[in-house]
Amino acid sequence: MDRSGRMARHPPNLAILGGRPRFARKLHVGAPNLGDRGALLARIEDVLDRRWLTNNGQYVQEFERRISDHAGVRHCIAVTNATVGLQVLIRALGLSGDVILPSLTFVATAHALQWLGIRPVFCDIDPATHMMNPDRVEELITPATTGIMGVHLWGRPCAPARLGALARKHGLALVFDAAHAFGCSARGTMLGGFGRAEVFSFHATKFINSLEGGAIVTNDDALAKTLRSMINFGFSGLDAVSCLGTNAKMNEFSACAGLTSLDDMDQIRARNRQNYLAYQQGLASIAGMKLLTYDAENRSNYHYVVVEIDAVAAGLSRDEIVTALWADNVHARRYFYPGCHMMEPYRTLDPNAGARLPHTNDLCARIMLLPNGTSIGLEDVRSCCQLIKDIVARQIHVHRALSPPIPVPEPA
Repeated sequence: MDRSGRMARHPPNLAILGGRPRFARKLHVGAPNLGDRGALLARIEDVLDRRWLTNNGQYVQEFERRISDHAGVRHCIAVTNATVGLQVLIRALGLSGDVILPSLTFVATAHALQWLGIRPVFCDIDPATHMMNPDRVEELITPATTGIMGVHLWGRPCAPARLGALARKHGLALVFDAAHAFGCSARGTMLGGFGRAEVFSFHATKFINSLEGGAIVTNDDALAKTLRSMINFGFSGLDAVSCLGTNAKMNEFSACAGLTSLDDMDQIRARNRQNYLAYQQGLASIAGMKLLTYDAENRSNYHYVVVEIDAVAAGLSRDEIVTALWADNVHARRYFYPGCHMMEPYRTLDPNAGARLPHTNDLCARIMLLPNGTSIGLEDVRSCCQLIKDIVARQIHVHRALSPPIPVPEPA
């Protein structure tokens, strides 16, 4: 209200209403965590001096040892990226027919199966955990089912014990997409050793990154031997090819980046947690905002700041809030909108999938992720929370500014 008691026409301090952006620089979800530049350059110089750039060099071997030690597994096979890692693992296990997985995941999880001619069967989630509901998994098992692919979403464990029991009961292979989950645990056991194998991502946007990269981790000696051959064209010796393979090897420069990131892992985790706690405090009083929590009994990397938005309580939809945030240079994201089942080719191959995924559909319309990581600090988080508070407080003006709805921005 202005001094005369009339509604102010345009509160000036939101960019969506014509004000100047709150942030001069763009705050991204998944901005890379950069380790010690000097340490990285020293490793790269050593690689150049050795002239050993790929093919299982010393830095790849060191990276694999450190990953396996941290995850508490016997084997780590470093690969060029997690998507290829999933594909190689699927091929090594001889999966066929149908594999059950959640739709609330990055599309690469489903693509890894479909690329190999395996039908992804999408399972609904538990709305409390955001992850695949084991009760719904069992309902989807048919004679065509050969495997279950769990996804440790947001770095939280996706019921590995219950899924393991289901897999054993029905004689199915169990694997995990652990792209979000390096450095996380389930009831005291580090993620990485569940099922037949798990696949980590070390993409630039992840908690620990190797620029591009991934790793398959397992305690299965025979499977590890097969995987190591398959990522190197199927070679089992200097001139011997023993199986069908591909080129999925990690190079030395990626391993150098990964090792440098691992060196700073504790500091990265501490910054993530500090930011997360500041978001927790800053969002607590804002109507319609529910921050995803992390269980105290499980270790987390705190990489993901996930907010469920109640449009009725907030007075604005998730998409309206995201659009308003982008105008002020906070590049919040809709994850994993609209769900794999609504993307091609799955929307065409299984057009009725949405009918069995009510909780997935609901959550895909309500969640947003906020920036975190070493590129932002406490003042950024506090300003971001204040910005969200101001957007909700000016809901009528924001809603009018977005009518008719402006399409939600997408990353370049």
